[in-house]
Amino acid sequence: MSFYASFGTVLLLLAVTAPTALLFGFFGASAARSHIAPLRWLGKGYTAIVRGVPDIAFFLFFVIALDQAFEYVRHKTLCSDWTEPVRQGNDFVVCAAAKLPLSTSPQWVHETYGFMLAVLTFAIVFGAFAANVLYGGMRAVPHAQLQTGEAYGMTQRQVFWRILMPQMWVYALPGLSNLWMILIKATPLLFLLGVEDIVYWARELGGSKSSAFSYPHPDWRIYYFLGLLVFYLAMTKISEIVFEKLMDRLNLGQATTGGKSLAGGSA
Repeated sequence: MSFYASFGTVLLLLAVTAPTALLFGFFGASAARSHIAPLRWLGKGYTAIVRGVPDIAFFLFFVIALDQAFEYVRHKTLCSDWTEPVRQGNDFVVCAAAKLPLSTSPQWVHETYGFMLAVLTFAIVFGAFAANVLYGGMRAVPHAQLQTGEAYGMTQRQVFWRILMPQMWVYALPGLSNLWMILIKATPLLFLLGVEDIVYWARELGGSKSSAFSYPHPDWRIYYFLGLLVFYLAMTKISEIVFEKLMDRLNLGQATTGGKSLAGGSA
């Protein structure tokens, strides 16, 4: 049952991470094109740094650093009378009240906390790539249209939300669809973050022996992983169909190659 439930874990990760990463990307892209220099440096620095670090190194390091940052803040808040140093060689030691989650918490709290750390890590990584894609989409919108809006008396905020944003998606969607495919393929990294995903259970149940049990069947891992292959291929195929329909919808009425093609076909 845990193996079947792990499919829901992967789907839930995709459902939560995708909009969260898009939100990170939107703020990153908006900051990168800001007229305020520190904000612009922050947006461009975020995309450059995260995109320049290998994903697996980021996943292995960032989750530990983020977890320790949360516990350090709680330690300073809840245990002000603590006299020993937090850093003791290679060990990170905080008071019991600062632990996340608490040792007395039920198992589902530990699993939820690990899952939320994974979601935040995925969102930050893929948000940086989404920021780069959205930034390129914003720059692709003809500047003359933005100037026309300003000439008609629209404020910069109105130009952004009424002219730039509706058209930006047409140019950004191909890159975002590629990011979605990469996100699907990156879900097995959940195993590195301590989340029992479908790859973990396929390895555990497919083998003739696990860390806790011995099974009466021989090594069936190839069949389990073939099942995962079918699952991921089905996910990517469904995604391709959805993005193709969405692209046609966004192109409709736009002065792009796809929009002109749709207009000619409807005529």
